[in-house]
Amino acid sequence: MKKFLAILLALAMVLSFAACGEKKVEETSNGDPEKAKTLVSDAFIDPVTEWATYDALVASIKSETDMAKRTQMMHDAEDILMSNYCVIPFYYYNDVYLQKDYVSGIYSNAFATKFFMYTTMSNGATTLKLNLASEPDYLDPALNSSVDGACLAANSFSGLYTYNAEGKCTPACAEGYELSADGLTYTVTLKSGLKWSDGTPLTAADFEYSWKRAADINTAADYQYMYSGFEGYSDSESTAINVTALDDTTLQFVLTAPCAYMEDLMAFPTFYPVQKACVEAKATADAPGAWCQEAGFVSNGAYVCTGWNHDTGMTYTKNPYWYDADKVTVETLEFMLSDDDTAIYAAYNSGDIDFADSVPTDEIASLKSNPEFHIVDELGTYYAAFNCKSAIFEGKTPEQAACMREAFSILIDRDYICENVGQTGQVAADTYLPIGMADGNGGVFKTATSGGYYDAYGINNDHDATVAKAIELLEVAGYKFKDGKLDASTPIQLTYLTNTSSGHIAVAESIQQDLKQVGIELTIEQQDWNVFLEERKNGNFDFAREGWIADFNDPINMLEMWITNSGNNDCQFGR
Repeated sequence: MKKFLAILLALAMVLSFAACGEKKVEETSNGDPEKAKTLVSDAFIDPVTEWATYDALVASIKSETDMAKRTQMMHDAEDILMSNYCVIPFYYYNDVYLQKDYVSGIYSNAFATKFFMYTTMSNGATTLKLNLASEPDYLDPALNSSVDGACLAANSFSGLYTYNAEGKCTPACAEGYELSADGLTYTVTLKSGLKWSDGTPLTAADFEYSWKRAADINTAADYQYMYSGFEGYSDSESTAINVTALDDTTLQFVLTAPCAYMEDLMAFPTFYPVQKACVEAKATADAPGAWCQEAGFVSNGAYVCTGWNHDTGMTYTKNPYWYDADKVTVETLEFMLSDDDTAIYAAYNSGDIDFADSVPTDEIASLKSNPEFHIVDELGTYYAAFNCKSAIFEGKTPEQAACMREAFSILIDRDYICENVGQTGQVAADTYLPIGMADGNGGVFKTATSGGYYDAYGINNDHDATVAKAIELLEVAGYKFKDGKLDASTPIQLTYLTNTSSGHIAVAESIQQDLKQVGIELTIEQQDWNVFLEERKNGNFDFAREGWIADFNDPINMLEMWITNSGNNDCQFGR
């Protein structure tokens, strides 16, 4: 019996040593977490569990009155954002569109919002036929967060301020405002005689209702955080911001810190008025935007939506009650709803549309000399984003996950994307904040020569060294390589989510080839525009195409979108 027990004990010891050996092998296959810590930036924080640090910094920026200190704080926030490599910039935006030579008066601001209300047509037509995108996600200005939706909102709603053809803020529903000595209290005087598209009076009370609705967490507006500088704001409970209609034509609101871009906010769709009676007749707690999901809803802009054949077309008709209606000569806007670049281009060439906001990638080279082809500057960045909670990072430390994402980033040939997909002089991006953005203190936040967080042309300038660095980053995350390719024992497979337009697909295919050179398998998944927006917002992706055009010319706009509770936080930071 003792002999049997001794044998069992010896066997147990052997198994114990074997188990220890297996554990050691497992640690080795898990890479080198300690080395990973040395490869990330000093600014790095865990984007899942420590993101409250970023939230607090952004909140401090928005309350800081020392502008030089504020600028430095924004650079600090950018350091944190870029250190985790969830945001992968490709290039800084410009915009291209086709416009018939008999059309004039259309203009765009630096934030990609296009204005059609002052269009003139020398061919005698009073209907402008155009394409912006496919089926819009939201027409409710409080809920919209897409560029095409902002364009539709800007032409069917009017805020206190708007943009003129020179891109400057100018009064719209407002006559002007007075600002208190401390820069906190705004008293806005509205134009007299304002009306909704149904002919009923539009007053300061409508702005009070609309702003409080957009700022309320129960509305679930993606841009709710734009009201965070208002007294009374909360992103965690239903409270009312300090905005009050003193009388029919006087609106007063109070901020917690001076805001240099307040006129831009008053010109932004989230600050547009919506008619309470129209909203509450159909909106529900689960569907706050239900009131404008069909044609016929009340608005207050140059045009009103009078027809909507979903996924096919929309008709907007001149609003006779708009404050500047006597300057509107185009009676009707007819929108073709599509994101099929080939179909859009064919419609333009056949004369079925007069304006196309996108062109097929393979047609750009031949169009550059065409006077109907326009290239305009924008303030924004085309990029891709990783879901920081994606299953592809399971089992990795936060630093190892960041190393993985950095490896993916430096393998991407941005120069190829600019030259062969963009083709209109785009500049490869080495950070998220675009070149030329003001710093809020009289200077420029980033110039073309100020440097970024990586060499945007590294894979071109030193291909072998860049690939070697990517392999090193992946090895510390636990991946094995043989002859410069991922070993079959540690594969990497992920999905890239994009919408269906040709340029975005071409970018996806370029990334696919770039990652394939070290054995990473990227699957491209295409979705219709409105489905794509919702899936991305809800975090149902590994890696997704993104683009952000600034809403106003201040870095905080591109930094505050990444706070935990932001509706635009597609990376799922802090969640």
